[in-house]
Amino acid sequence: MSFTNYLEDKVLDHVFGGNAYTAPSTLYVGLFTAEPGEAGGGTEVSGNGYARQSVAMTVSGTSPTEANNDATVQFPTATGSQGTVTHAGVFDALTGGNLLAYATLTDPSDFSSASPRTINTGDIFQISTGNLKIRLD
Repeated sequence: MSFTNYLEDKVLDHVFGGNAYTAPSTLYVGLFTAEPGEAGGGTEVSGNGYARQSVAMTVSGTSPTEANNDATVQFPTATGSQGTVTHAGVFDALTGGNLLAYATLTDPSDFSSASPRTINTGDIFQISTGNLKIRLD
């Protein structure tokens, strides 16, 4: 996942500018049908049962340091077409808020993991434990 300009500015200002940054108490995963980019934007899924989902992350590893989701993130059953999901992002709020990091979804061997796909009525999109990775290197 790439940090957004928002989070990069907060980290730099915290570490080198001496201004405190308070980490969000809850993180939320959102899905996109168009890349948000470092400046934010993109096209987040909306309607048809979609809602951002909370996620707990654990930081592990020493080189590079990596944060992974502690449990499967499961989105609600789609009540209608939600389009082709191509990206995921981590936000600091359930609605609105700031996009902190984002990534293109890859196509792992386990289809139930985070892979690009079209979400139709009745589908449930999920990101399996450990497959949402934020890495600094």
